[in-house]
Amino acid sequence: MKGKNKKDAILYAAQETFGRYGYAGTTVKMISERAGVAFGLVSHYFGSKEELFVTAGVALVEDLMEYLNEEIRKAHSGIDGIQMFMKSYLSYTLQHRNTFPVLLRCSPFSDVQIDMDRTRISIKFQQLLNIIRECVERGIEDGSIRDLSIDDTTTIVYSNIVGTVRTRFLSPYDLPNLYEETTEFVVRSIKARD
Repeated sequence: MKGKNKKDAILYAAQETFGRYGYAGTTVKMISERAGVAFGLVSHYFGSKEELFVTAGVALVEDLMEYLNEEIRKAHSGIDGIQMFMKSYLSYTLQHRNTFPVLLRCSPFSDVQIDMDRTRISIKFQQLLNIIRECVERGIEDGSIRDLSIDDTTTIVYSNIVGTVRTRFLSPYDLPNLYEETTEFVVRSIKARD
């Protein structure tokens, strides 16, 4: 591997390792071994373990947002946007099941008890909420979503996504249709009545 490929390999290894073992359970040595690079190269590219942890989360959210924005462009209405956002977000978690758990560990909703500045990751998560907000606003304007509080509805939609993903990844419950049923429930709950 050369240059950027080594950096990408470290980032991917960090996402996998932090996602699996958490911040406290992960060492830089584990990441370097997983990436197949020299230990010192991790510090060279990312500085501290804390910086790598946050960078791993930010990179994954950026990739997720790119994917979501591509999918939402196809929406014909606000409610379609919400449905596409949820389906795409939840599908993304399964497509990236080896790396996505890093977001469960470093998100603003995480219960990880480490003292670090998560401002960058919080800003990225706010951007996810802004996408939902835009869909809700659009839906109220085009009549596909009931006249609801935009802020409350945005938070409730995202809370359902977060809870569903955490249930899928962190609980012992095997609910094969959880993602589909959560999406249908949310859409049914906010959709304008015919």
